[in-house]
Amino acid sequence: MPALSNSPLKRNVCAMAVASLCALAAPSHAEAQPAWKPTRPVTIVVPYVPGGGTDTTARATARLLGELWGQPVVVENLPGADGLIGGRRVIEARADGHTLLLQTPAIVLTKHAPSFKGPDPLARLLPVTNIAQSPGVIVANAKIPASTLPELVAWCKSAATPCSMGTGENVAKLFGRQLQAEVLPNLIVVNYKGTSAIITDMIANNVNFAVTGITSALPHQKAGTLKVLASQGSKRHSAAPDVRTVGETGMAQYEYTTWFGLFAPNETPPAVAKGIYAAVQEVMRNPELQKAIAAAGATPLVNTPEEFAEQVRKEDERFTSLARRFPLD
Repeated sequence: MPALSNSPLKRNVCAMAVASLCALAAPSHAEAQPAWKPTRPVTIVVPYVPGGGTDTTARATARLLGELWGQPVVVENLPGADGLIGGRRVIEARADGHTLLLQTPAIVLTKHAPSFKGPDPLARLLPVTNIAQSPGVIVANAKIPASTLPELVAWCKSAATPCSMGTGENVAKLFGRQLQAEVLPNLIVVNYKGTSAIITDMIANNVNFAVTGITSALPHQKAGTLKVLASQGSKRHSAAPDVRTVGETGMAQYEYTTWFGLFAPNETPPAVAKGIYAAVQEVMRNPELQKAIAAAGATPLVNTPEEFAEQVRKEDERFTSLARRFPLD
């Protein structure tokens, strides 16, 4: 048998062996590629004043994202114009994942505000992922003789002066308009820039009731200055299990759950959006973040960009229908 030393046959055998080893070592195209990570500090814009549920959720999430990414994640509060100022900040940013918006369903109503002019901000933003959700609660001055929403409505109908409701954003204002149209034609809806001012005026009985987050109301309920009349969720709130839902009292048309979702500029690449979603999903496993979100009266809820986009679409349909029936003028 002829020797293989330096023969073409030996060279071919060696080349095939090396190629086979390289093929085994090389990553398959089917393997998951490394998730996107930021290369510089990230800003999460919150279009509301500091201290509310949106701000609290943003700060708790931002800190852990910063640790995961190895980059600072800064929360920037830009309140005003029903969230439009903060929204524009993100819409006009580079679509590279380094500037994000944390918003609530209020964003779907921006285009229905009478004073709004220009393109719908929702159409210029890319849904990335939900972070948490929390039902609204109906809160009133403690001296009002009512313990449920129907009892509040009955009291307002018989009161010597019209009842007033404080609102901090367009979804609450829409709820007020719906109440006006359906059961309380004399209701006065008073708009505020933030929850803290509403709480102060409710305690002083300058406004009779409002829709707020549960954590804003509970300390004042314990102090005896406010009381929670109803949860707008489909189930009772874990922080106030004795408070009935609007559905339990026959007024399910007033159900409403806030979500806290991350958006990016509309041209953000899908791989970047998926990387942000994967990072949020990772940090949400942290018990510390879960505890912080629970303390804000919310429940963690992370979904994919596609799932969140569908959630936003359905919310847009619902609130568009309501805004047409109960205009925000």
